Amino acid sequence: MRPWNQTLGPRLRVVIAPNVAVGPGKADLLQGVVETGSIAAAGRRLGMSYKRAWGLVEGMKEDFGAPLVTTTRGGSARGGAELTDLGQSVLDLYRRMEDQAAAATRVELEALQTLLADQKG
Repeated sequence: MRPWNQTLGPRLRVVIAPNVAVGPGKADLLQGVVETGSIAAAGRRLGMSYKRAWGLVEGMKEDFGAPLVTTTRGGSARGGAELTDLGQSVLDLYRRMEDQAAAATRVELEALQTLLADQKG
């Protein structure tokens, strides 16, 4: 998971259709599901309520026409969540675009950082 506003470089929001976008919040939520096996835990790591996290998961299901996350009910075996193949594909594609954007703006980021340092000095 990439901490909000602490990772240097661009924060990418990709609009893939009218009113359909994938950005850092949705990607980090999907990554959190991978890492924690739980929508609730992934949301907590991002400082969002379970209702908000579940709403994003449901919204992505509507946007893509199929679930990105599957869940199993709780009980004695305890429930959980994991990405579907579609969910993993969406996350992987988004992360690749993030990496490409970071590489494409590396020189400009360094120039901005130099200007910032000059202002503080």
